[in-house]
Amino acid sequence: MHVILVVGDIIVDEFIWGDVARISPEAPVPVVDVERTDRRLGGSANVVRNLHALGVRSAMFGVVGDDEPGAWVRRRLSELDSDARGVCVKGNSRPTAIKTRIIARHQQVVRFDREWRRPIAEDTQRFLAQRIAELAPQAQAVILSDYGKGVLSPGFLRALIAAMPGMLIGVDPKPEHTLAYRGASFITPNLHEAAAMAGMEAHNEDAHVSAIARTLHERLDLRYTLITRSERGMTLFDGESVHHIPTAARDVFDVTGAGDTVIAVFTACLARGDDALTAAKVANRAAGVVVGKVGTATASWAEIERQ
Repeated sequence: MHVILVVGDIIVDEFIWGDVARISPEAPVPVVDVERTDRRLGGSANVVRNLHALGVRSAMFGVVGDDEPGAWVRRRLSELDSDARGVCVKGNSRPTAIKTRIIARHQQVVRFDREWRRPIAEDTQRFLAQRIAELAPQAQAVILSDYGKGVLSPGFLRALIAAMPGMLIGVDPKPEHTLAYRGASFITPNLHEAAAMAGMEAHNEDAHVSAIARTLHERLDLRYTLITRSERGMTLFDGESVHHIPTAARDVFDVTGAGDTVIAVFTACLARGDDALTAAKVANRAAGVVVGKVGTATASWAEIERQ
């Protein structure tokens, strides 16, 4: 059975939910009365969650620590029927990345991160490359989910893309790694990332975003460039035409993880044979679903169709 491979920075998204009714007498900050906590797969692992919500099989490649959050990640991936043999378990040198958000009355009060950003070691890169090579013959596509936490260093990115000629490869990018994405099939940056990658200002007018898309398209030798533009929707450049797609969001509560949804849905649509414009419109509707939820969220086909 075909799968989509997901390679990148695995993060645990932790949420502390509560209410605010007073200000601390110790400092001018809100006091959150905690009601509940929960965890969700975040970072590149949230792409896996989104693929699962679409009924698409996946295989996850990344790094977790030899700790309780890392064990939780592997259990959760198994529950999502994602092949986790490509998840490298490291010792105390690289604990599992955790982002903790405190939410009160549906608003994020503060976020604190526990993570390592340095590049992974060469032996870890070899482990991941070997596992990817083993599953690549069964893959319909590869998603490189770059959160800038060290798994996808420029050298490793170039090696991965070069090792899979002809493969549908999508990238959720970081500006500091721009040139390393050359040769991928498509990228899905937000406007600020795209502007930084192109060396241009981040103005949200259609003509300016079109120029950014064309610049990136040529610089990175892409098949498609899909730029997300918040309240202005998305812009797709397919090598010939620019398409501006209005937002499908009715309410925006939280944009956490929306980029993961976009690349998961866009890739899944392309893998099943949809043309790029159709895939972008579906991904746009999916983004409209998840930003209407609080916390790291996913969108099913049924929810997308109702959007």
